[in-house]
Amino acid sequence: MTKKVFLSIGAEFIHGGHVAIIEKAAELGELTVGVLSDEAIMSYRGYPVLTYEERCKIISHIKGVSNVVKKDSLSYDKVIEQLRPDIVVHSDHWRGKSKEKIVKLLEKYGGELVEFPYTENPEYEFFDMRANQLRYMPEIRRGKLKRALRLTERPLRVLEAHNGITGLIVENAKVEKDDEIKQFDAIWVSSLCDSTAKGKPDIELVDTTSRENTINEIMEVTTKPIILDGDTGGLIEHFVYKIKTLERMGVSAIIIEDKVGLKKNSLFGTDVQQSQDTIEHFCEKIRAGKNAQTTSDFMIIARIESLILEQGMEDALQRAFAYVEAGADGIMIHSKKKEPAEIFEFCEKFRAKYEDVPIVVVPTTYNQITEEELGKHGINIVIHANHLIRSAFPAMNKVAHTILENGRSLEASEHCMPIKEILTLI
Repeated sequence: MTKKVFLSIGAEFIHGGHVAIIEKAAELGELTVGVLSDEAIMSYRGYPVLTYEERCKIISHIKGVSNVVKKDSLSYDKVIEQLRPDIVVHSDHWRGKSKEKIVKLLEKYGGELVEFPYTENPEYEFFDMRANQLRYMPEIRRGKLKRALRLTERPLRVLEAHNGITGLIVENAKVEKDDEIKQFDAIWVSSLCDSTAKGKPDIELVDTTSRENTINEIMEVTTKPIILDGDTGGLIEHFVYKIKTLERMGVSAIIIEDKVGLKKNSLFGTDVQQSQDTIEHFCEKIRAGKNAQTTSDFMIIARIESLILEQGMEDALQRAFAYVEAGADGIMIHSKKKEPAEIFEFCEKFRAKYEDVPIVVVPTTYNQITEEELGKHGINIVIHANHLIRSAFPAMNKVAHTILENGRSLEASEHCMPIKEILTLI
């Protein structure tokens, strides 16, 4: 009786190593290849250059492949439960504790794990390197955010970066949990963090050229899509040029808030004087920005300040509906409450009219709510907006005071990353 064989593969680019393990697996029986979905690849590596459909078509035409199925997770639980393969084939190159779990699942019904040596070849590594280099290109990078929103049902998780080193942190941070690898999906370039890193107040004092330099610093060392905090967007006549520049650079989205006058941070709320723009004028700004675009990849997301300024839910919804009609690609709803009740109410009422328009939140004050819970209320993007700058300041301040207290840097060493790790990171 022919044995059922299963092999999982991502294969953004098919090279000789993939073909070799497929041929070896096919010799063991009837081979089913589980091609990782775009979302599964996105969870651990970043956005695939080739789509799932393209990769499926290539794999299905390789000699020895009998069946191709979609594997929508790095975990083997669902596959083994549904297909009950006699043999699971894997290279001897493993991540985390996946191997132990697969073996236990197979042992339940007498299946076995067969490992083949991982193919070491400089040419194959070159293919991987080239695939990664493509992710840096503006024309590839720009559309990543829109594509990610289509690929996944969970909220995209976004973390701020304000220079190259924080960009590297967001790019490389990964955690393995429950057979899955979690990472950040995009980078938020915050005006607050950019200003603070330069020792300046968050009042739109840092000019456009300086903001663009920060974006370039981050882009040079990362591949993830970038969402820019565009404050109010400025004058309409200036905003259209800003859109053209950001789109050309490869930025994926800008978020602009419906306020006018001297910029003051939203979390001050009504403690300071803040003025909201008229619906008509802000819609005019959105339309002008959309008309200035040359591709459909770039997103303009409208940030609504009604709840921050205590203008009420009806005002927030009226603005949201008007901004979408004006062409906004998404809505960011902001709140400074410590509980998310008003955010959830807004999402429920907004979703009653618009099922697919992305909703963005920044849960700085109601941070007890998980991304999963936010997703259940129809939220698509969760931005952790200022945490790297807020964590860096107390750490650096501690080191500076420790050196002063002791007249040497020995005691400060325990608070510092080893210089060898810094050199390796860069």
